[in-house]
Amino acid sequence: MGINEPTLELTRDRMHTLLKGVVPEFEIDYKAGLVFQINQLKKEKNAVILGHNYMEPALFQTVPDIVGDSLQLSAEAAKSQAERIVFCGVRFMAETAKILNPTRKVLLPAKVAGCSLAASITAADVRRLKAQYPGVPIVTYINTYADVKAEVDYCCTSSNAARIVKSIASDTIIFLPDEYLGRNVAAETGKTVIVPKLDFKDEAKSNPPPKNSMVVWHGKCEVHERFTVDDIRLARAQYPGVVVVSHPECHPDVVLASDYSSSTTKMVEFVRKSTARQFLILTECSMGDNIMAENPDKEVLRICAIRCPHMNEITLEDTLLALQKDQYEITVPEDIRVRAKASLERMLAVQ
Repeated sequence: MGINEPTLELTRDRMHTLLKGVVPEFEIDYKAGLVFQINQLKKEKNAVILGHNYMEPALFQTVPDIVGDSLQLSAEAAKSQAERIVFCGVRFMAETAKILNPTRKVLLPAKVAGCSLAASITAADVRRLKAQYPGVPIVTYINTYADVKAEVDYCCTSSNAARIVKSIASDTIIFLPDEYLGRNVAAETGKTVIVPKLDFKDEAKSNPPPKNSMVVWHGKCEVHERFTVDDIRLARAQYPGVVVVSHPECHPDVVLASDYSSSTTKMVEFVRKSTARQFLILTECSMGDNIMAENPDKEVLRICAIRCPHMNEITLEDTLLALQKDQYEITVPEDIRVRAKASLERMLAVQ
């Protein structure tokens, strides 16, 4: 992955070939200089760049050594031998890299790059859930911060969530923090959904959840919760035969109305292998742009207007600065890191 041309001119030419029709030509001309500098500097600094599928195309298609979804990037971060890991994603992803590979310098090319879903739950919330449902195994989506991961039994990603849940020998599961992903996983695994009250501190601790149930938290992704079944209906009415692909962080009704739903990497693979020519991609808009760049023979409907403000904090300019200045290094307290690593390693061990 990425562009490794030896000169600025060849870098610019390669970018025009890769990004034609996706990124304006004047933008490519400007960003080629940044790409060339980044790719030269990462060699000097012994750095590896990881790029999430939601990165904007001029970055995603050019500077990462490895691209993918949270599961792929977590696995790659764990085994990286580079001195520096530059994580072009959001903060919880960079934290995960540090948790799994603590001797490496992990850099996030943004001062904040948070996540509304990760912010929807705290470690204190998890401890209260443990008190309310003692002994019930807890699975958290990887879209959480390190202190939450340190309180749970398993982590998961959208690509392996159902597999993780099925692997746990328990009638009941607590699933954090994405309600929609939890509901979609519950439907796939045949479990009944329970949503605790927002203020559940006074609820009886001795009242266990019913058998074969899943307690799901109330967090939601600010991007995916905005997609509706009406979006799909309108697209199908205007574009008969369009194939609708959605992320499982979408509402269960949206997932049910889609033709395919899975993790970002599996969505990319589905489009690549499909014989269809027209797609509606219901996830962060930059991923639709990246799919278009990689599949010029296929059309992604340009009706998406929903971009993740946190992912969009990651720019080529700041990626260059991160390398130049070792800027915005990620740290995780060791006691939290060790406990969080255990839940991540349990995730990585489930095949």
